[in-house]
This record gives sequence, structure tokens and C-alpha cells, in this order.
Amino acid sequence: MTAPPLGRDYRLLWSAAVSSRLGDALRTPALALLAATLTRDPRVIAAVTVAGQLPPLLFGLLGGVYADRWDRRRTMAVVDGLRAAVVGGLALAVALDRAGVAALVTVAFLLAALGTLFDAASFAMLPSVVPPAALARANGRLQAGSAVAGGFLGAPAAGVLFALAAPLPFAVDAATFLCAALLTLALRPAPPRPRSHPGRRRSVWREGVEGVRWVRGDAMLWRLTVATAGSNLAISGLMAVLVLYALDVLRVPPAGYGLFAAGAVLGGLAGGLGAGRLAARLGTMPALRVVLAGQAVALTGLALARHPVPGGLALAVFAAGTTVWNGLWASYGQRHVPPALLGRVGAAQRMVGLLTAPVGAALAGVAGAAYGVGPVAAAVAGIFVLVTLAAWRALRPAAPAPAAGPTSVGTAARPGRRPSR
Repeated sequence: MTAPPLGRDYRLLWSAAVSSRLGDALRTPALALLAATLTRDPRVIAAVTVAGQLPPLLFGLLGGVYADRWDRRRTMAVVDGLRAAVVGGLALAVALDRAGVAALVTVAFLLAALGTLFDAASFAMLPSVVPPAALARANGRLQAGSAVAGGFLGAPAAGVLFALAAPLPFAVDAATFLCAALLTLALRPAPPRPRSHPGRRRSVWREGVEGVRWVRGDAMLWRLTVATAGSNLAISGLMAVLVLYALDVLRVPPAGYGLFAAGAVLGGLAGGLGAGRLAARLGTMPALRVVLAGQAVALTGLALARHPVPGGLALAVFAAGTTVWNGLWASYGQRHVPPALLGRVGAAQRMVGLLTAPVGAALAGVAGAAYGVGPVAAAVAGIFVLVTLAAWRALRPAAPAPAAGPTSVGTAARPGRRPSR
């Protein structure tokens, strides 16, 4: 069968997302470089990083509520316009030598806070742009485009642009946000959505909690979210010590670390492009189980490797699995959640999935300082194997429901509960 076309609106949405990702990849290392020119205090530099990590946990549900309340196309365009203004102001402050540490922390926090609203609106908008059968392929290509923009283009260019002129990466970032806003406005307006609760609008808190309850009430979606949180505990621990593991254990030369990291980008690209085909061949849940098993094997291989080549190959396979997981996890929710709840449910998924990330990074840092990065890599692999074993059983596709008998005609589901899938 011929795969359904993705269409003009998807190409516009893809281009807007990749443009924003390119700007993020330029700005993030440039902020770290700028902070290092202002101070050598690790606590201050870490504060800039933390400022960019807190908003998704603090405001994720709030972003989901407003993504469901407001027109998503206009919301994405306005958010990118505001982000262009914020980072453009930073570029001007750097050019005038007026950017202090407080300004960097503020900018990192504001951009991440605005990003929570953009991410929720973008997640919820995709199902209105492509047909349900194409969601896995569409999400996979978004992951692939982001990998290329972030790994191959943005990250290497950031240092070059900063060396040429400190304001330059921030000015280019502002331009990418403006480009993304214009591309989003070119999308066809979506038809009005029915509200999840017609009548008087409820409080923001109640609407946000509704998204969490929906995730918790759908057995398979909750299992996917918990599995994501468990894997993020291991992944964030790995990322916290990866550079030291590569240099000290795998003996990657410092000059070759960029090439080593590029292998992960290539793996992510391959995974993003193959996500749709894998889901079409195996089905979403079987594909996710296979991906977790492959990642567990790859991460174990990375922990056992003592040479750059096998270590780099294992990392590339692991990165490929991560992009496949992210794409299929998103597409499953987009297919099964009512359109009026997509923003809140997507935000709740991301918030729960990210709760373990700072814990994993902190534990890996403490353990690495006490025992070395080699044992940390082994512990990370062990945690991921345990997550895989638990998820392998939990993510089994549900057996088909038996046909309803004559006595079930006219029977309604109890209020507040949805029929099991």
C-alpha cells in the first residue's frame, strides 16, 4: 500500500520546527560560552543551565492548558515572535557589553518557559495536519530533522559564530524564530475544536489536572509514560558523564570527540527516518518493545566497550532507538487522545517523563566523583535493562475485546471512565 502523503501543511510545520531547533542548537552552547567569559564559577554557569531546565517542570501543565484553549497556529507564531524578541534583545545587550550573568539566567528561563507553550501547541497541532496513518512517519521525520539541525548544523556552527562575534549566534537564533513564526502563519487555519467541557470555563488548575488524570486513566499511555521516565533516569545519567567516559575510558582523543558525538547524530537521523516503517511493519507497541530491547543491548555494549569504535557504534544504535521511541510515543498519544485534550495530555506526558532526568544527572555526577565514570556507565546500563524487562511485559498489545452480547446493547460506560482499549 502507498503511504499517505504528508502534505503542504506538514512541510511548513516541519520547516518551522527544524528552524527553531537550529536556533536552539546555536544558542545553548553560545550561552555556556558567554557565561564562561563572564565567570569561572561552576555554580554560576550551572545556574544558567538549570534556569533552562526548570520551566518544563514548573509550567508544563500551564502550557498544555493554553495550547488547548487558544488557536494553536497563532499561539505557535506569537510564541516564536516573543522568543525572537527576547533573544534579539540579548544579542543587542552582548553587542553593547551589557549582558551580565543575571541577564543570561533570565533569558534562559524566559525562552524555556515560552517553549513549554510552543511544544504543547505543536504536539497537539500535528494530528490536524497529517492523517492518523501517517503520524508515526511524520513524528519520525520531525525527530530526524531536529537531529540534523541540532547535531550537524547548529552545535558545530555555534562555536564558530561565537568566535567571529559574540552576539552573532544570538542574532541568528532570533532570525530562526522569526522564520519559524512566518512559516507557522502560512499554515491553513484549523477548524474550531469542541471544548472538552462545554459551558462555563473552569480554572487553569482544574484543566491542567484533567490532562494528568487522562494520562493516568489510560492504562497503556500511563505505562508508556512511566517507561519513558524510567529510561530518562538512565539516559540523563549517561549524558552527565558521557564526555568523561569517552575521553577517559574509551580513549577518544579530545580532537576526535566531535566525530564520536556525530555518530550519535547519525544514529538519531537513521532512527527518525525509520520509525514510520518499523511501526507499519510491527505495530506501535511491538516496535516500542523491540526498540527498548535494542537500546538495552546497545547500552550494555557501550558500558563494556574500551575502544572508540565499538563505543561509538553502540552509542549510535542507542541514539537511533531514542528517536524511534520519541516518535512512536508521541504518535500513539496523538492517535488516542481527544483533540480538545491533546495539549494538556501531551504536556502531562512530557512533565512526568522528565521528572527523573535531573535525578539521574545528579546521581551520576555524585557517583562518578566517588567511584569513577566506568562503574556509572555499568549502573546506567543495569537500570535501563531493568526498565526494559518491566516494560516488555507492560507494553504487550491488549488482546482483542470479545464481541458484545445482546445484554450489552444500550449499556453506557460509567461517568468518568473510558472503555478499556
